[in-house]
Amino acid sequence: MAGVTLAQIIARLGGELKGNEAIRIVRVAPLETAVAGDISFLSNPRYTKQLAETKASAVILKPQFAAGSPVACIITPQPYLYFAYLAQWLTPVDNAAPGIHHSATVETNIPASVSVGPGAWIGTGAKIGKNVQIGAGCTVGKGAEIGADSRLYPQVSIYAGCRIGLRAIIHSGAVIGSDGFGFAQEKDRSWVKIPQNGRVFIGDDVEIGANTTIDRGAMEDTIIENGVKLDNQIQVGHNVHIGAHTAMAGCVGIAGSAKIGRHCTVGGGVVILGHLKIGDDVNISAGTLVAKSILKPGNYTGTVPSLPHQDWLKNFAHLRHLDTMADKIRALESRLAQLEKKS
Repeated sequence: MAGVTLAQIIARLGGELKGNEAIRIVRVAPLETAVAGDISFLSNPRYTKQLAETKASAVILKPQFAAGSPVACIITPQPYLYFAYLAQWLTPVDNAAPGIHHSATVETNIPASVSVGPGAWIGTGAKIGKNVQIGAGCTVGKGAEIGADSRLYPQVSIYAGCRIGLRAIIHSGAVIGSDGFGFAQEKDRSWVKIPQNGRVFIGDDVEIGANTTIDRGAMEDTIIENGVKLDNQIQVGHNVHIGAHTAMAGCVGIAGSAKIGRHCTVGGGVVILGHLKIGDDVNISAGTLVAKSILKPGNYTGTVPSLPHQDWLKNFAHLRHLDTMADKIRALESRLAQLEKKS
């Protein structure tokens, strides 16, 4: 891309310009590594020193930082959001050409605008929307549906009967609709599989990261509402329901039948136990174990900060004796109360 001028950026995305509108921008870059032709952003005050030293041609920032900018700047209340839209414009996705690769197998009718890569397989009765891109080695099971303008990167597996909404982005290795983990135990302690007869329903504008797995429901359906963003290597158990526009970082594990509200954020490595309910607008910090329902909006943390190993051992030894210490404290309180009565 030859780049765009600051004047063109303002005309398209808005904001207030301070500086030469003829400056041409070619790409986006961080403050500390940007060079001429780059545009960066500042939204966190702790990086103001990097602003003073930046070599970028322009910076996107909040009004209070404009006076400290040594280069041209675009002033906006939400620099990070503005940066996201500009980055999309400057780095458009390289779309595959429509058509079916000669090594692909397609057992249903698909629109001419669809691209099907090498070795992909689309089963009978599958419904594929316009402009869908299905990468190399993908499988789309019998009766599955994929909405228009969606993109499956190589080696994505969509099991039979699952439904993907419009404009979905599903990255390599993701598995949609695998069996949920459902087993009953026999008297001899062997396991009997419970058939997983539900499906996975995914809404519009959902992005699913690489190697993320979303299990089909046991009897009901697993549901991912519109606008949900899932990072890499997330496990979503059977019958889970994730509300609209919730975002989850990598390695989150959600056990079966958990219900998660809208506009939540879930940090990396969080574990959410089964059959719990998480309300709307809940933010869960990385590494937290959620062992009971959270119904009120807010920030929740259940992590233990790291310590030198010997200090951790000493503190854990104390934790093992908390019940005994609590009994001693209750006994002392009782004796104190008796002494106060005598006095």
